Amino acid sequence: MAKAPFTPEQQSVRVLKVGERVRHILSELLARGEVHDDVVSAANIAVTEVRMTPDLRHATAYIKPLLGAGEDEVVHALRQNTAFLQREVAKRLGLKFAPKLRFRKDESFAEADRIEALLRDPKVARDLGDDAEAGEEE
Repeated sequence: MAKAPFTPEQQSVRVLKVGERVRHILSELLARGEVHDDVVSAANIAVTEVRMTPDLRHATAYIKPLLGAGEDEVVHALRQNTAFLQREVAKRLGLKFAPKLRFRKDESFAEADRIEALLRDPKVARDLGDDAEAGEEE
């Protein structure tokens, strides 16, 4: 049976710190144009989050090209350059084991927009207004 994914509360501070360091290293590599790929060089890419496994052997980097254009192409290009990026992260990180990198599109912005649209819906606004009025009367 597969293990359940870890919640943020279950992750140690060290795992979070290493994930943040990997995020900074990847952001620096991408900002300086050290990846020799036309697609990656042409796009301004933000590394929004890096999630590490508890054993620090795997890292999932969530990326978002600025202006949101060509997400699939950028993710594909980063996946093609994973070996180079892993080597550079390993050099700069200084851990016993270098984490294996995976790249994914960051869907959190689309999810936030969807939730915002739901909250602006007149039906939801009406329900929220009723709850606010009931709370004031009590």
